[in-house]
Amino acid sequence: MCPPAQIQREDSVGDNAIRCLLVHDHLLLRQGLRRLLEDEPDMQVVAEAGNAAEALRKIFETQPGIVITDTNTFECTAAQAEWLIRQESPFSRVLFLTTHEGGDPLLEARADASSCVVRQTSAEELVKMVRRTHSAHKAGLREMPARPRTEWPAEEPFPRKRVLTTREREVLKLLAEGRTVRSAADVLGLSMKTVDAHKFNLMRKLGIHNKAELVMWAIQKKVVKLPANF
Repeated sequence: MCPPAQIQREDSVGDNAIRCLLVHDHLLLRQGLRRLLEDEPDMQVVAEAGNAAEALRKIFETQPGIVITDTNTFECTAAQAEWLIRQESPFSRVLFLTTHEGGDPLLEARADASSCVVRQTSAEELVKMVRRTHSAHKAGLREMPARPRTEWPAEEPFPRKRVLTTREREVLKLLAEGRTVRSAADVLGLSMKTVDAHKFNLMRKLGIHNKAELVMWAIQKKVVKLPANF
């Protein structure tokens, strides 16, 4: 049951709330961002996620207006992360966080109408950036971004005619659910070296190059357990 204060806040925010979803593997950072954003009367944090698998599921479930994340959590480039996110929620905007002082060309390349970049900045500036991103979204919805051709593999990113062994599928499922190699090894009763070998083989077979692609493949093929309404 929601506390009265929370119910009152949700009623006051209403349909005009800027619905944000926070994706970062650092729990304290997410908690800090949540407190910062929810102190604003026109913002609402609808969900949090600490890894790519959890993020893509919650993005699909909540269809947020803005996803605040960094590329490290998705273990791929900004363009790839945005493409994956908007496969699950076509009208979401992506706000990338980065701590690099010198700038990241790949992030800057995505700092257009469909995504923004926040560098080392103040809390006030971050809030303004969220509002600007939301305003741009309301002013004109853009079509789905095309698959970043220069960054995905030349062939179909998720080949369909590659057969995985039973053990490879078990490893795939556990990794796509957000487990580490060590955790997957504990569950399966295998050594980390063996799990690493299975991971290498299954990614080679599928033409997958990073964790985000692995998660997306598992979701598309229903290898991982999804919400009932997926």
